[in-house]
Amino acid sequence: MAMNFDPFRDLDRIAGALMDSRGPRLMPMDLYREGDVYILSADLPGIDPGSVDIDVDGQLLTIRAERTLANHEGVKWLTRERQAGSFLRQLNLGQGIDIEKIAASYDNGVLSVSIPVTEKAKPRKIEVTSSAEANTVTVKEGEHQITK
Repeated sequence: MAMNFDPFRDLDRIAGALMDSRGPRLMPMDLYREGDVYILSADLPGIDPGSVDIDVDGQLLTIRAERTLANHEGVKWLTRERQAGSFLRQLNLGQGIDIEKIAASYDNGVLSVSIPVTEKAKPRKIEVTSSAEANTVTVKEGEHQITK
């Protein structure tokens, strides 16, 4: 079997092994607002949906997930790039979020979390009045009458 020598791949593998502290890994995510809901999409391929844990403590949203790989006895690995371990992401939600209505789903390796905005935080139209509208002047046959 012919193998290509790539020194950068080997250096990357060695550096990764040296710097890997087996701590939580970061999950790539997108976050956007659609109307009155924030949508968070996080890539978690190969994760068992039962291992995903989402909680809110005050204004801190925490997403945890665990990837476990099958342990194959008696095999000789040619390459093993998929990593097992914990994934963690924390976001400060700030004010104006309805934490009671946060919902999540997991489909095709993507975790989607919908984070709704509270009624108080939704944009609303403010009517502007002027003092000219508040005090109107009506004229009755030569008299001036002020109506408030």
